[in-house]
Amino acid sequence: MRVIVAGGGIAGLSCALSLHAAGFEPRIFEGARAIEAVGVGINLLPHAVRELSELGLAEELDRIALAPRRLSYRDRAGEPVWEEPLGLDAGYRWPQYSVHRGQLHLMLLAAVRDRLGPDAVRTGLRFQDFDETGSGVRARFLDRTNNRSVTEEAGVLIGCDGINSSVRARLYPDEGPPNGNGVRMWRDTAPYPHVLDGRSIVVAGHSPGEKFVVYPIADPSAAGDDALLNWVLEVRTGPPGGSGRRLTAEEVRAGLGPWRLPWIDLAALAERSFEVFEYPMLDRDPLPRWSFGRVTLLGDAAHPMFPMGMNGGSQSVVDARVLAWCLARETDPVAALSRYDALRRPAVNALVLANRELGPEKIIALASDHGGPLPVGRAEDIAHDYRELAQATAARVNTHTSWTVPGTAS
Repeated sequence: MRVIVAGGGIAGLSCALSLHAAGFEPRIFEGARAIEAVGVGINLLPHAVRELSELGLAEELDRIALAPRRLSYRDRAGEPVWEEPLGLDAGYRWPQYSVHRGQLHLMLLAAVRDRLGPDAVRTGLRFQDFDETGSGVRARFLDRTNNRSVTEEAGVLIGCDGINSSVRARLYPDEGPPNGNGVRMWRDTAPYPHVLDGRSIVVAGHSPGEKFVVYPIADPSAAGDDALLNWVLEVRTGPPGGSGRRLTAEEVRAGLGPWRLPWIDLAALAERSFEVFEYPMLDRDPLPRWSFGRVTLLGDAAHPMFPMGMNGGSQSVVDARVLAWCLARETDPVAALSRYDALRRPAVNALVLANRELGPEKIIALASDHGGPLPVGRAEDIAHDYRELAQATAARVNTHTSWTVPGTAS
């Protein structure tokens, strides 16, 4: 069966690879005229790394990414509040990875073109509308090179086109814009010596809008060189800007200036950061349905969430694997999309709501209120409960039945 995937981001490429591995014929239609290595850092949690490994991408991931060993929550002065091991050190059979989003994107794109063919991804085609036929879906796209309409037919249409999804807007025309919480994120990568042990994700501060996050995404290429650090500063002050606004050097220095963290020179970091961009923290309300007949949503098109707990991209990868499994298991595509909806939507909707309540980062907010580290066991309980909600405990990830479709090759 042919499948139309609207959107060529990480979710859409993961979806196409999963569908191909399950025996389907996906084709990706991307609105951008070209797919480039843009963005900053992203974390893939072990439940997503397992799924990509089962798609045969373990070596490629290990080549472009770093495996952090611990998560360190710290207060506004940079002192430890709570720490926990990550990935293999936490008992998972698969590592956690920190990676440049653009490098991950290009890796997935190369895998799609290698396995599905060079024409599997078509760019410059912006989704406009669809109609269901008696035996499939007819989707219409705007070809941005000539401003003409292009019609494609397939058995299923999957909207993987992000937080401002046009497919979602077609299904929910009255929804309106995303929700913001007033927090804006200043993000960049910069060459800088390793922080702490060189394998830590550090989250310092307390409530949203008063946090600094930093972690490495590439080791030094030679002795004496700098690592590549991903950093995020959350702010609430100053005039609101649009998504993707580039900050001036003066703004960056002023924003980082009040912070005093003993394990990093933020003035030096500011000087080494040349393209700091501002993004509002956004999500959308959970939906009562993702699937309508032969059309469904996946990734940020289905469940955009505030970036607490590093789960958004990872859940998109799991979506893709479950959707492919459901389509392979059901003879009726409508029943398959309904099954996918039932398996994924309730759990991920709950995660969206949990992230509005700070997710595991509630630990540092409560520690700030408490005036220091929480009572013994309290932080561990918060972190464990969040992993349970995300269906991402080590016990579950290590032992759940594979979503790989029997009899197919990755």
